[in-house]
Amino acid sequence: MSQPVSIQFQATDLDAIAQAKGRVVIFVDTAKSLSPAGRKLDRLMRGALARFVGSDAFAALKPGEAQDLGWPAGMEAEAVQVICLDKRATIADARKAGGAIGRALTPSGALILAEGHAQAAEIAFGVAMRAYSFTPHKTAEKKDIGPVTVMVTAPEAIAAKANAGAAVTEGVFFTRDLVNEPANVLTTYDFAARLAAMQELGLEVEILEEEELTKLGMGALLGVGQGSESPSKVVVMQWKGGPKDQAPLALIGKGVVFDTGGISIKPAGGMEEMTMDMGGAGVVAGVMRTLALRKAKANVVGLVGLVENMPDGRAQRPGDVVTSMKGDTIEVINTDAEGRLVLADVMWYAQDRFNPSGMIDLATLTGAIIVALGHANTGVFSNDDALCNAFLKAAEAEGEGAWRMPMGEAYDIKLKSRIADMMNVGGRDGGAITAAQFLQRFVKPQMPWIHLDIAGTALLKTDTPLAPKGATGWGVMALNRLIKDQYEAK
Repeated sequence: MSQPVSIQFQATDLDAIAQAKGRVVIFVDTAKSLSPAGRKLDRLMRGALARFVGSDAFAALKPGEAQDLGWPAGMEAEAVQVICLDKRATIADARKAGGAIGRALTPSGALILAEGHAQAAEIAFGVAMRAYSFTPHKTAEKKDIGPVTVMVTAPEAIAAKANAGAAVTEGVFFTRDLVNEPANVLTTYDFAARLAAMQELGLEVEILEEEELTKLGMGALLGVGQGSESPSKVVVMQWKGGPKDQAPLALIGKGVVFDTGGISIKPAGGMEEMTMDMGGAGVVAGVMRTLALRKAKANVVGLVGLVENMPDGRAQRPGDVVTSMKGDTIEVINTDAEGRLVLADVMWYAQDRFNPSGMIDLATLTGAIIVALGHANTGVFSNDDALCNAFLKAAEAEGEGAWRMPMGEAYDIKLKSRIADMMNVGGRDGGAITAAQFLQRFVKPQMPWIHLDIAGTALLKTDTPLAPKGATGWGVMALNRLIKDQYEAK
Protein backbone atom coordinates (compact mmCIF):
# COMPACT_ATOMS: atom_id res chain seq x y z
CA MET A 1 0.00 0.00 0.00
CA SER A 2 0.99 3.65 -0.30
CA GLN A 3 3.23 4.59 2.63
CA PRO A 4 2.93 7.92 4.48
CA VAL A 5 5.91 10.25 4.23
CA SER A 6 8.56 9.83 6.93
CA ILE A 7 8.20 12.55 9.60
CA GLN A 8 10.73 12.99 12.38
CA PHE A 9 10.55 15.35 15.35
CA GLN A 10 13.62 16.97 16.84
CA ALA A 11 14.54 19.86 19.08
CA THR A 12 14.78 23.29 17.52
CA ASP A 13 18.31 24.08 16.36
CA LEU A 14 18.51 27.52 14.77
CA ASP A 15 22.10 27.00 13.68
CA ALA A 16 21.04 24.11 11.43
CA ILE A 17 18.67 26.18 9.31
CA ALA A 18 21.25 27.61 6.93
CA GLN A 19 22.45 24.15 5.86
CA ALA A 20 18.98 22.60 5.49
CA LYS A 21 18.34 21.08 2.06
CA GLY A 22 15.06 21.04 0.21
CA ARG A 23 12.35 23.26 1.63
CA VAL A 24 12.28 25.24 4.88
CA VAL A 25 8.85 26.06 6.33
CA ILE A 26 8.14 28.94 8.69
CA PHE A 27 4.82 30.00 10.27
CA VAL A 28 3.91 33.66 10.66
CA ASP A 29 0.80 34.81 12.49
CA THR A 30 -1.66 37.42 11.28
CA ALA A 31 -0.03 39.95 13.63
CA LYS A 32 3.04 39.57 11.39
CA SER A 33 5.37 38.93 14.32
CA LEU A 34 8.38 36.75 13.63
CA SER A 35 9.31 33.89 15.96
CA PRO A 36 12.96 33.25 16.96
CA ALA A 37 13.27 30.89 13.98
CA GLY A 38 11.63 33.51 11.79
CA ARG A 39 14.11 36.17 12.89
CA LYS A 40 16.99 33.77 12.21
CA LEU A 41 15.61 33.09 8.73
CA ASP A 42 15.19 36.80 8.08
CA ARG A 43 18.84 37.44 8.95
CA LEU A 44 19.95 34.62 6.67
CA MET A 45 17.73 35.96 3.88
CA ARG A 46 19.01 39.51 4.38
CA GLY A 47 15.60 40.90 5.32
CA ALA A 48 13.63 39.23 2.51
CA LEU A 49 11.30 37.40 4.92
CA ALA A 50 10.35 40.59 6.79
CA ARG A 51 9.77 42.40 3.49
CA PHE A 52 7.41 39.64 2.34
CA VAL A 53 5.54 39.53 5.66
CA GLY A 54 4.97 43.28 5.34
CA SER A 55 3.67 42.99 1.77
CA ASP A 56 0.14 42.88 0.37
CA ALA A 57 0.85 39.35 -0.81
CA PHE A 58 1.19 38.08 2.75
CA ALA A 59 -1.82 40.12 3.86
CA ALA A 60 -3.90 38.31 1.23
CA LEU A 61 -3.09 34.88 2.64
CA LYS A 62 -5.84 33.17 4.63
CA PRO A 63 -4.98 30.99 7.67
CA GLY A 64 -3.26 27.83 6.47
CA GLU A 65 -2.31 29.28 3.08
CA ALA A 66 1.29 29.48 1.89
CA GLN A 67 3.68 31.35 -0.39
CA ASP A 68 7.08 30.19 -1.60
CA LEU A 69 10.16 32.38 -1.61
CA GLY A 70 12.47 30.60 -4.03
CA TRP A 71 16.20 30.01 -3.74
CA PRO A 72 16.78 32.23 -0.69
CA ALA A 73 20.15 33.96 -0.36
CA GLY A 74 22.35 32.83 2.49
CA MET A 75 20.81 29.34 2.63
CA GLU A 76 21.19 25.97 0.94
CA ALA A 77 17.41 25.45 0.73
CA GLU A 78 15.61 25.50 -2.59
CA ALA A 79 12.68 27.43 -1.13
CA VAL A 80 11.32 28.98 2.05
CA GLN A 81 7.61 28.30 2.41
CA VAL A 82 5.89 30.99 4.44
CA ILE A 83 2.54 29.93 5.95
CA CYS A 84 0.02 32.24 7.57
CA LEU A 85 -0.94 30.52 10.83
CA ASP A 86 -1.78 31.97 14.22
CA LYS A 87 -0.13 30.64 17.35
CA ARG A 88 -3.54 29.54 18.63
CA ALA A 89 -4.76 28.16 15.32
CA THR A 90 -7.74 25.84 15.06
CA ILE A 91 -7.15 22.18 14.29
CA ALA A 92 -8.68 22.72 10.85
CA ASP A 93 -6.31 25.58 10.02
CA ALA A 94 -3.31 23.66 11.37
CA ARG A 95 -4.16 20.65 9.20
CA LYS A 96 -4.69 22.96 6.23
CA ALA A 97 -1.23 24.42 6.81
CA GLY A 98 0.20 20.91 6.94
CA GLY A 99 -1.64 20.12 3.73
CA ALA A 100 0.04 23.09 2.02
CA ILE A 101 3.40 21.64 3.05
CA GLY A 102 2.51 18.12 1.94
CA ARG A 103 1.26 19.29 -1.45
CA ALA A 104 4.57 21.02 -2.21
CA LEU A 105 6.94 18.32 -0.95
CA THR A 106 9.77 17.15 -3.22
CA PRO A 107 12.32 14.33 -2.93
CA SER A 108 14.59 16.85 -1.22
CA GLY A 109 12.31 16.87 1.79
CA ALA A 110 11.47 19.69 4.16
CA LEU A 111 12.46 21.24 7.47
CA ILE A 112 9.41 22.56 9.33
CA LEU A 113 10.13 25.17 11.98
CA ALA A 114 7.16 24.56 14.28
CA GLU A 115 9.02 25.61 17.46
CA GLY A 116 6.48 25.79 20.31
CA HIS A 117 3.35 25.78 18.17
CA ALA A 118 0.46 24.22 20.09
CA GLN A 119 -0.85 22.43 16.98
CA ALA A 120 2.45 20.96 15.79
CA ALA A 121 1.05 17.40 15.83
CA GLU A 122 -1.96 18.46 13.72
CA ILE A 123 0.35 20.24 11.28
CA ALA A 124 2.30 16.99 10.89
CA PHE A 125 -0.97 15.10 10.37
CA GLY A 126 -1.92 17.48 7.57
CA VAL A 127 1.49 17.00 5.94
CA ALA A 128 1.14 13.23 5.94
CA MET A 129 -2.46 13.22 4.70
CA ARG A 130 -1.82 15.55 1.75
CA ALA A 131 1.50 13.99 0.72
CA TYR A 132 -0.37 11.03 -0.81
CA SER A 133 -0.02 9.86 -4.38
CA PHE A 134 -1.24 6.72 -6.13
CA THR A 135 1.47 5.63 -8.55
CA PRO A 136 1.66 1.79 -8.82
CA HIS A 137 0.47 1.86 -12.43
CA LYS A 138 2.80 4.62 -13.64
CA THR A 139 5.88 3.39 -15.51
CA ALA A 140 7.99 6.53 -15.05
CA GLU A 141 10.71 6.43 -12.45
CA LYS A 142 9.16 6.85 -9.03
CA LYS A 143 10.80 9.30 -6.65
CA ASP A 144 9.87 9.16 -2.99
CA ILE A 145 9.16 12.51 -1.37
CA GLY A 146 10.59 13.62 1.92
CA PRO A 147 11.82 13.02 4.48
CA VAL A 148 10.27 15.67 6.72
CA THR A 149 11.87 16.98 9.89
CA VAL A 150 9.77 18.98 12.32
CA MET A 151 11.73 21.15 14.75
CA VAL A 152 9.70 21.63 17.94
CA THR A 153 10.28 22.69 21.51
CA ALA A 154 9.27 19.31 22.99
CA PRO A 155 9.94 16.69 20.28
CA GLU A 156 9.17 13.59 22.34
CA ALA A 157 5.83 14.92 23.57
CA ILE A 158 4.79 16.06 20.08
CA ALA A 159 5.85 12.73 18.56
CA ALA A 160 3.68 10.91 21.10
CA LYS A 161 0.69 13.09 20.20
CA ALA A 162 1.32 12.46 16.50
CA ASN A 163 1.28 8.66 16.87
CA ALA A 164 -2.52 8.41 16.86
CA GLY A 165 -2.63 10.54 13.72
CA ALA A 166 -0.14 8.23 12.05
CA ALA A 167 -2.50 5.28 12.55
CA VAL A 168 -5.38 7.26 11.05
CA THR A 169 -3.23 8.31 8.10
CA GLU A 170 -2.36 4.71 7.31
CA GLY A 171 -6.02 3.73 7.52
CA VAL A 172 -6.99 6.57 5.17
CA PHE A 173 -4.22 5.62 2.73
CA PHE A 174 -5.42 2.01 2.74
CA THR A 175 -8.92 3.22 1.85
CA ARG A 176 -7.65 5.58 -0.86
CA ASP A 177 -5.55 2.84 -2.44
CA LEU A 178 -8.53 0.48 -2.57
CA VAL A 179 -10.83 3.10 -4.09
CA ASN A 180 -8.21 4.26 -6.64
CA GLU A 181 -7.32 0.72 -7.74
CA PRO A 182 -8.66 -0.33 -11.18
CA ALA A 183 -11.21 -3.13 -11.25
CA ASN A 184 -9.03 -5.50 -13.28
CA VAL A 185 -6.62 -5.44 -10.33
CA LEU A 186 -9.02 -5.12 -7.40
CA THR A 187 -11.20 -8.13 -8.13
CA THR A 188 -13.25 -9.71 -5.38
CA TYR A 189 -10.37 -12.20 -4.94
CA ASP A 190 -7.76 -9.44 -4.56
CA PHE A 191 -9.93 -7.33 -2.26
CA ALA A 192 -10.56 -10.26 0.06
CA ALA A 193 -6.85 -11.15 0.07
CA ARG A 194 -5.86 -7.60 1.06
CA LEU A 195 -8.30 -7.73 3.96
CA ALA A 196 -7.12 -11.18 5.03
CA ALA A 197 -3.55 -9.85 5.18
CA MET A 198 -4.62 -7.56 8.04
CA GLN A 199 -4.67 -10.57 10.33
CA GLU A 200 -1.01 -9.74 10.96
CA LEU A 201 -2.22 -6.56 12.71
CA GLY A 202 -4.38 -8.54 15.15
CA LEU A 203 -7.68 -8.51 13.29
CA GLU A 204 -9.67 -11.72 13.02
CA VAL A 205 -10.65 -12.09 9.36
CA GLU A 206 -13.06 -14.58 7.78
CA ILE A 207 -13.98 -14.90 4.11
CA LEU A 208 -17.42 -16.34 3.36
CA GLU A 209 -17.57 -17.85 -0.13
CA GLU A 210 -20.61 -18.30 -2.38
CA GLU A 211 -21.41 -21.78 -1.08
CA GLU A 212 -21.70 -20.47 2.47
CA LEU A 213 -23.63 -17.37 1.32
CA THR A 214 -26.11 -19.63 -0.45
CA LYS A 215 -26.61 -21.67 2.73
CA LEU A 216 -27.20 -18.45 4.65
CA GLY A 217 -29.88 -17.44 2.16
CA MET A 218 -28.22 -14.28 0.85
CA GLY A 219 -30.25 -14.26 -2.36
CA ALA A 220 -30.23 -10.47 -2.66
CA LEU A 221 -26.43 -10.20 -2.56
CA LEU A 222 -25.81 -13.24 -4.75
CA GLY A 223 -28.25 -12.00 -7.39
CA VAL A 224 -26.09 -8.90 -7.95
CA GLY A 225 -22.94 -10.85 -8.73
CA GLN A 226 -24.35 -13.77 -10.70
CA GLY A 227 -23.41 -12.19 -14.03
CA SER A 228 -19.72 -11.83 -13.12
CA GLU A 229 -16.76 -14.17 -13.45
CA SER A 230 -15.57 -12.91 -10.06
CA PRO A 231 -17.36 -14.79 -7.26
CA SER A 232 -19.24 -12.86 -4.62
CA LYS A 233 -17.81 -12.87 -1.10
CA VAL A 234 -18.49 -11.49 2.34
CA VAL A 235 -15.47 -10.62 4.49
CA VAL A 236 -15.82 -10.32 8.26
CA MET A 237 -13.15 -8.42 10.22
CA GLN A 238 -13.26 -8.38 14.01
CA TRP A 239 -11.27 -6.14 16.34
CA LYS A 240 -11.63 -7.24 19.94
CA GLY A 241 -9.98 -4.49 21.96
CA GLY A 242 -12.75 -3.91 24.48
CA PRO A 243 -14.26 -5.90 27.34
CA LYS A 244 -15.33 -9.44 26.43
CA ASP A 245 -18.94 -8.74 27.38
CA GLN A 246 -19.15 -5.57 25.28
CA ALA A 247 -21.36 -5.92 22.21
CA PRO A 248 -19.49 -4.72 19.12
CA LEU A 249 -20.29 -1.78 16.91
CA ALA A 250 -20.96 -3.10 13.40
CA LEU A 251 -19.65 -1.32 10.30
CA ILE A 252 -21.03 -2.58 6.98
CA GLY A 253 -19.62 -1.60 3.58
CA LYS A 254 -20.87 -1.91 0.03
CA GLY A 255 -18.06 -3.49 -1.99
CA VAL A 256 -19.12 -3.47 -5.65
CA VAL A 257 -15.67 -3.70 -7.24
CA PHE A 258 -17.11 -2.55 -10.56
CA ASP A 259 -20.64 -1.47 -11.43
CA THR A 260 -21.73 -1.49 -15.05
CA GLY A 261 -25.32 -1.19 -13.90
CA GLY A 262 -25.88 -4.77 -15.01
CA ILE A 263 -28.68 -5.26 -17.56
CA SER A 264 -29.84 -1.72 -16.68
CA ILE A 265 -26.49 -0.64 -18.06
CA LYS A 266 -25.05 2.77 -17.30
CA PRO A 267 -24.11 5.34 -19.98
CA ALA A 268 -20.54 4.91 -21.23
CA GLY A 269 -19.48 8.43 -20.23
CA GLY A 270 -18.02 8.32 -16.74
CA MET A 271 -18.46 4.60 -16.28
CA GLU A 272 -14.72 4.27 -15.65
CA GLU A 273 -15.30 5.91 -12.27
CA MET A 274 -17.37 2.93 -11.17
CA THR A 275 -14.15 1.36 -9.94
CA MET A 276 -14.95 3.43 -6.82
CA ASP A 277 -18.30 1.71 -6.18
CA MET A 278 -16.61 -0.31 -3.46
CA GLY A 279 -15.92 2.90 -1.54
CA GLY A 280 -18.06 1.93 1.44
CA ALA A 281 -16.17 -1.32 1.87
CA GLY A 282 -12.93 0.61 1.46
CA VAL A 283 -13.81 2.94 4.33
CA VAL A 284 -14.76 0.03 6.59
CA ALA A 285 -11.42 -1.61 5.80
CA GLY A 286 -9.54 1.62 6.53
CA VAL A 287 -11.30 2.08 9.87
CA MET A 288 -10.54 -1.50 10.91
CA ARG A 289 -6.89 -1.00 9.98
CA THR A 290 -6.73 2.20 12.03
CA LEU A 291 -8.30 0.54 15.08
CA ALA A 292 -5.81 -2.32 14.92
CA LEU A 293 -2.81 -0.03 14.47
CA ARG A 294 -3.69 2.16 17.44
CA LYS A 295 -4.90 -0.79 19.57
CA ALA A 296 -8.33 0.72 20.14
CA LYS A 297 -10.01 -0.31 23.39
CA ALA A 298 -13.30 -1.19 21.73
CA ASN A 299 -15.03 -4.12 20.07
CA VAL A 300 -15.82 -3.43 16.42
CA VAL A 301 -16.79 -5.76 13.61
CA GLY A 302 -16.45 -4.72 9.97
CA LEU A 303 -18.36 -6.62 7.31
CA VAL A 304 -18.11 -6.01 3.56
CA GLY A 305 -20.06 -7.53 0.71
CA LEU A 306 -17.78 -7.95 -2.32
CA VAL A 307 -19.49 -8.37 -5.69
CA GLU A 308 -19.18 -7.27 -9.31
CA ASN A 309 -22.24 -6.10 -11.25
CA MET A 310 -21.85 -7.19 -14.87
CA PRO A 311 -24.20 -7.79 -17.85
CA ASP A 312 -24.04 -11.45 -18.89
CA GLY A 313 -26.27 -14.27 -19.99
CA ARG A 314 -26.60 -15.24 -16.34
CA ALA A 315 -27.05 -11.69 -15.04
CA GLN A 316 -30.00 -10.59 -12.97
CA ARG A 317 -32.82 -9.02 -15.02
CA PRO A 318 -35.25 -6.19 -14.31
CA GLY A 319 -38.39 -7.88 -13.09
CA ASP A 320 -36.60 -10.71 -11.29
CA VAL A 321 -37.64 -11.47 -7.72
CA VAL A 322 -34.97 -12.40 -5.17
CA THR A 323 -35.29 -13.57 -1.58
CA SER A 324 -33.15 -11.85 1.04
CA MET A 325 -31.52 -13.50 4.05
CA LYS A 326 -34.24 -11.90 6.16
CA GLY A 327 -36.81 -13.77 4.09
CA ASP A 328 -38.39 -10.75 2.43
CA THR A 329 -38.81 -10.88 -1.33
CA ILE A 330 -37.58 -8.05 -3.54
CA GLU A 331 -38.70 -7.19 -7.06
CA VAL A 332 -35.65 -5.94 -8.93
CA ILE A 333 -36.93 -3.00 -10.97
CA ASN A 334 -33.48 -1.65 -11.81
CA THR A 335 -30.33 -3.78 -11.68
CA ASP A 336 -28.29 -0.59 -11.23
CA ALA A 337 -29.81 -0.21 -7.76
CA GLU A 338 -27.66 -3.11 -6.64
CA GLY A 339 -25.79 -1.74 -3.65
CA ARG A 340 -28.85 -1.80 -1.42
CA LEU A 341 -29.34 -5.49 -2.25
CA VAL A 342 -25.79 -6.24 -1.12
CA LEU A 343 -26.16 -4.21 2.06
CA ALA A 344 -29.54 -5.71 2.96
CA ASP A 345 -28.12 -9.22 3.33
CA VAL A 346 -24.88 -8.18 5.03
CA MET A 347 -26.74 -5.95 7.49
CA TRP A 348 -29.12 -8.78 8.41
CA TYR A 349 -26.23 -11.21 8.83
CA ALA A 350 -24.38 -8.73 11.06
CA GLN A 351 -27.39 -8.38 13.35
CA ASP A 352 -28.15 -12.11 13.42
CA ARG A 353 -24.61 -13.16 14.24
CA PHE A 354 -23.21 -10.33 16.38
CA ASN A 355 -26.23 -8.58 17.94
CA PRO A 356 -24.26 -5.30 17.78
CA SER A 357 -24.76 -2.27 19.98
CA GLY A 358 -25.24 -0.20 16.85
CA MET A 359 -24.85 -0.49 13.10
CA ILE A 360 -23.46 1.91 10.51
CA ASP A 361 -23.45 1.16 6.80
CA LEU A 362 -21.51 3.05 4.14
CA ALA A 363 -22.11 3.00 0.41
CA THR A 364 -21.60 4.94 -2.78
CA LEU A 365 -25.31 4.34 -3.14
CA THR A 366 -27.10 7.00 -5.19
CA GLY A 367 -26.49 9.75 -7.68
CA ALA A 368 -29.47 11.43 -6.04
CA ILE A 369 -27.43 12.33 -2.97
CA ILE A 370 -24.97 14.19 -5.21
CA VAL A 371 -27.87 16.16 -6.68
CA ALA A 372 -29.03 16.99 -3.15
CA LEU A 373 -25.72 17.74 -1.41
CA GLY A 374 -23.03 18.01 -4.07
CA HIS A 375 -19.58 16.82 -3.11
CA ALA A 376 -19.10 18.70 0.17
CA ASN A 377 -21.27 16.50 2.38
CA THR A 378 -22.18 12.86 2.85
CA GLY A 379 -25.86 12.11 3.28
CA VAL A 380 -26.65 10.83 6.79
CA PHE A 381 -29.82 8.82 7.49
CA SER A 382 -30.65 7.39 10.89
CA ASN A 383 -33.33 5.91 13.13
CA ASP A 384 -31.55 6.98 16.33
CA ASP A 385 -30.98 10.61 17.30
CA ALA A 386 -28.32 9.90 19.91
CA LEU A 387 -26.12 7.82 17.60
CA CYS A 388 -26.68 10.18 14.69
CA ASN A 389 -25.82 13.29 16.70
CA ALA A 390 -22.69 11.61 18.07
CA PHE A 391 -21.58 10.80 14.54
CA LEU A 392 -22.31 14.29 13.23
CA LYS A 393 -20.27 15.73 16.12
CA ALA A 394 -17.37 13.41 15.29
CA ALA A 395 -17.54 14.29 11.59
CA GLU A 396 -17.54 18.01 12.37
CA ALA A 397 -14.57 17.63 14.70
CA GLU A 398 -12.60 15.91 11.94
CA GLY A 399 -13.69 18.33 9.21
CA GLU A 400 -15.55 15.69 7.21
CA GLY A 401 -18.77 17.13 5.80
CA ALA A 402 -21.98 15.32 6.77
CA TRP A 403 -25.62 16.36 6.62
CA ARG A 404 -28.64 14.57 8.09
CA MET A 405 -31.41 13.78 5.63
CA PRO A 406 -35.10 13.10 6.34
CA MET A 407 -36.87 9.76 6.36
CA GLY A 408 -40.53 8.84 6.73
CA GLU A 409 -43.55 6.79 5.73
CA ALA A 410 -44.30 8.96 2.69
CA TYR A 411 -41.01 7.79 1.15
CA ASP A 412 -41.37 4.19 2.31
CA ILE A 413 -44.66 3.54 0.54
CA LYS A 414 -42.96 4.28 -2.78
CA LEU A 415 -41.25 0.88 -2.49
CA LYS A 416 -44.52 -1.08 -2.61
CA SER A 417 -44.44 -3.89 -5.18
CA ARG A 418 -47.30 -5.56 -7.02
CA ILE A 419 -45.70 -9.01 -6.95
CA ALA A 420 -43.19 -9.05 -4.08
CA ASP A 421 -42.74 -7.64 -0.58
CA MET A 422 -40.98 -4.58 -1.98
CA MET A 423 -39.28 -3.06 -5.01
CA ASN A 424 -35.61 -2.12 -4.96
CA VAL A 425 -36.30 1.42 -6.20
CA GLY A 426 -39.03 3.98 -5.62
CA GLY A 427 -38.68 6.36 -8.55
CA ARG A 428 -36.39 9.31 -9.29
CA ASP A 429 -37.81 11.78 -6.80
CA GLY A 430 -36.27 11.45 -3.36
CA GLY A 431 -34.06 8.64 -4.66
CA ALA A 432 -31.45 8.82 -1.89
CA ILE A 433 -34.18 8.78 0.75
CA THR A 434 -36.11 5.84 -0.72
CA ALA A 435 -32.79 3.94 -0.86
CA ALA A 436 -32.37 4.59 2.87
CA GLN A 437 -35.97 3.53 3.48
CA PHE A 438 -35.23 0.26 1.66
CA LEU A 439 -32.24 -0.38 3.92
CA GLN A 440 -34.22 0.44 7.05
CA ARG A 441 -36.47 -2.54 6.29
CA PHE A 442 -33.46 -4.71 7.11
CA VAL A 443 -32.76 -3.03 10.46
CA LYS A 444 -34.20 -4.92 13.42
CA PRO A 445 -36.45 -3.09 15.90
CA GLN A 446 -34.53 -1.13 18.55
CA MET A 447 -31.26 -1.40 16.61
CA PRO A 448 -29.50 2.02 16.46
CA TRP A 449 -28.54 2.52 12.82
CA ILE A 450 -26.94 5.05 10.48
CA HIS A 451 -26.76 4.89 6.70
CA LEU A 452 -24.03 6.99 5.08
CA ASP A 453 -24.41 7.66 1.35
CA ILE A 454 -20.86 8.60 0.31
CA ALA A 455 -21.47 8.75 -3.45
CA GLY A 456 -20.51 12.43 -3.53
CA THR A 457 -17.57 12.34 -1.14
CA ALA A 458 -15.66 9.11 -1.79
CA LEU A 459 -13.87 10.34 -4.92
CA LEU A 460 -13.40 13.92 -6.12
CA LYS A 461 -12.21 15.50 -9.34
CA THR A 462 -10.50 18.36 -7.50
CA ASP A 463 -7.89 18.64 -4.75
CA THR A 464 -8.88 19.24 -1.15
CA PRO A 465 -6.68 20.59 1.66
CA LEU A 466 -5.88 17.04 2.81
CA ALA A 467 -6.09 14.99 -0.39
CA PRO A 468 -5.16 15.18 -4.07
CA LYS A 469 -7.94 14.62 -6.57
CA GLY A 470 -9.19 11.05 -6.61
CA ALA A 471 -10.10 8.92 -3.61
CA THR A 472 -10.51 10.90 -0.38
CA GLY A 473 -10.87 8.24 2.30
CA TRP A 474 -13.87 10.19 3.64
CA GLY A 475 -15.28 8.61 6.78
CA VAL A 476 -12.20 6.95 8.24
CA MET A 477 -11.41 9.94 10.45
CA ALA A 478 -15.02 10.52 11.53
CA LEU A 479 -15.74 6.89 12.37
CA ASN A 480 -12.46 6.50 14.20
CA ARG A 481 -13.33 9.60 16.25
CA LEU A 482 -16.84 8.27 16.95
CA ILE A 483 -15.43 4.97 18.20
CA LYS A 484 -12.81 6.73 20.30
CA ASP A 485 -15.36 9.09 21.89
CA GLN A 486 -18.33 6.77 22.30
CA TYR A 487 -17.25 3.11 22.36
CA GLU A 488 -13.78 2.80 23.83
CA ALA A 489 -13.37 1.60 27.37
CA LYS A 490 -12.29 4.55 29.53
